[in-house]
Amino acid sequence: MASLKTILLGALGLVPEVLGAKLLASHYTGKIYSLSFDGKGRNATLVPKSSIAGCGTLPAWLHVDAGGSIVYCVDEDWNGSGMLASYSVGVDGSLKQTGQAVTAGASVHGTPYAGDRFIATVEYDPSTLTTYELPLTSTSAVLQRQKFNMTAPGPNARQNAPHPHAAQLDPTGKHLIVPDLGADLIRVFSIDSSTGKLTVCAPGVADPGDGPRHGTWWAPKEGSTDGQMLYTVNELGNSVTAWAVSYAESGCMKLDKKQTLSTYAAGTTAPLGSKAAEVHVAGNFLYAANRADQTFGPQNDSLAVYSIDAETGAITWLEATPAHAWFPRTFSINKAGDLVAVGGQTSSNVAIISRDVKTGKLGDVVADVKIATPGRPQEEDGLSAVVWLE
Repeated sequence: MASLKTILLGALGLVPEVLGAKLLASHYTGKIYSLSFDGKGRNATLVPKSSIAGCGTLPAWLHVDAGGSIVYCVDEDWNGSGMLASYSVGVDGSLKQTGQAVTAGASVHGTPYAGDRFIATVEYDPSTLTTYELPLTSTSAVLQRQKFNMTAPGPNARQNAPHPHAAQLDPTGKHLIVPDLGADLIRVFSIDSSTGKLTVCAPGVADPGDGPRHGTWWAPKEGSTDGQMLYTVNELGNSVTAWAVSYAESGCMKLDKKQTLSTYAAGTTAPLGSKAAEVHVAGNFLYAANRADQTFGPQNDSLAVYSIDAETGAITWLEATPAHAWFPRTFSINKAGDLVAVGGQTSSNVAIISRDVKTGKLGDVVADVKIATPGRPQEEDGLSAVVWLE
């Protein structure tokens, strides 16, 4: 519900159209688009309202802070120089740039940590994890850089070197995980909240050829680490892995691999060229995106749905549903849990899908909009990320 202040400002004509839900979508043409979602059912609309540049040539990932008021963007530019940018969020969902720092480029993911005093990014081909102090400025310098190495290549041709694909906080905020697609590891770091320094802990070891990409967290009781689980999506293995999480007296978080399930139903082989992309939890359900499988027809890939055992955290396959997008690189579930925004990279669209909070099942498309220009199959262009502003 909109605040009294927002309603009064809107009545005075000072704030345009602030009552609907807001989203952001980044695109590899260099802009971030502010979207407005209004209405319900067949009367729902999804409309781009504004756009902004400032995150380099290839904005690859968006992170919205817990309050929904600050957005961070990383640049995947491969030419040796990139950007790390911050924006404030207006009441109408529009962005205003508040900071910008020059990086070495090739960043694919990033997250602030230690009370948003620092930010960590990962660089896919340089095989690095890099940290900076916040706020970002033109004189921002690298605080710490970890260079990853491998003694031998992995079983997949893409595992010629470490390829860190995400930097994500654990629920305590005291650890950072880095899923490494090239090394088949979930790298773990403890955080010194006063200095921002990251210290290496023992990693979680994935199965050979899994290629872990991103992770998401779940626990039986919200706000507690008892029974804590991490679920990772494996891009190369087209699977998801469940890890039990524990916290040692040494100060390091430990990961214990429990199970791995395909992102396709039992007895079904992943289509040639398909790649699992993203993973999220809502309630006692887990969701993963499959790219380039066209399970539901031309240019319509799939989302895999699993149930989570409320006591053990074990996952069970439920079903595959249409993504209503081609190459769904990204998706985001709203806080209410009744809507899923799917970002098709190649189709360059954002589709809003209904979700049943009780059963976890995904329903019909309630709104869909094209963003900028379509991408090319299996290329690094098109839409890169979509997030709710909440």
